[in-house]
Amino acid sequence: MTPTLVASRTALRMLPSVSSMAALGLFSSFAVAQGVQPVSRIVTMSPSLTEAVCALGRCAQLVGTDRHSTWPGSVQILPKVGGLEDAQIERIVTLRPNMVLLGPRSRAGERLQALGVPVMTFDARTHADLKRMLLKLGDTLGEPARAAELIARMDAEMDAAAARMPAALRGRTVYVEVGAGSSAASEKSFIGETVARLGLVNVVSGELGLFPRINPELLLRRPPDIIIGPRATLANVADRPGWGALPAVRRQQLCLLDTERMDLLSRPGPRLGEAAQMLVECLSALPPR
Repeated sequence: MTPTLVASRTALRMLPSVSSMAALGLFSSFAVAQGVQPVSRIVTMSPSLTEAVCALGRCAQLVGTDRHSTWPGSVQILPKVGGLEDAQIERIVTLRPNMVLLGPRSRAGERLQALGVPVMTFDARTHADLKRMLLKLGDTLGEPARAAELIARMDAEMDAAAARMPAALRGRTVYVEVGAGSSAASEKSFIGETVARLGLVNVVSGELGLFPRINPELLLRRPPDIIIGPRATLANVADRPGWGALPAVRRQQLCLLDTERMDLLSRPGPRLGEAAQMLVECLSALPPR
């Protein structure tokens, strides 16, 4: 390590403000892009990105994550720097990252870049987006071969899950709820692509958006054969106006997922194949109609 860099790092620890840290020039996007400064101190601002970094073998380079990152378990002890809407900029900068990985709607990107902190933004809305994200991360972190292997494994796991899908369930219609307020995964979302890969038909059209908030009457007009979603919000689904008469509810065709399994399903990350396998297990356990 050069004397200049040692001196700079010593000075950084003594500086009280974010602006003075930025003035020091330690966070150079150009340097990272040119490969002068290896990506060795990473902050991730979404669970999917945290999981991707770790799946690429770079968990040890994480110095902070968003508050929602829980997998793998080792990341739970890392400093937490807020979330999508309330990123803690000062705390991020004090962690001295030379790369911050952001989701598409984070408000932190411009502020961090203005302070000289290198950022990369990803928007994994579909399976294809996810693969592009993994390849880009693999290149950035010096793990292109591992990224390609990871994608191949995900595809193999997805194929294996589809092969295990009971023939009697293929062609069934499904509604996938992903959060409070009847937000649902449409056919064009990455979750919608997963259920389609398993041979199911999503009742929520992609024309409504990726994760639209659904008018409950939609299911009364187009009742699904199966309902999938979080146990916390669907445990009393029969109490929703009109839903008690839905065939899926009357016949107990409900895949109610705990928090851990819901996280697995709702994160567009490297565990996509595992999510498909989990769905097959849940669907296979449904009582006969």
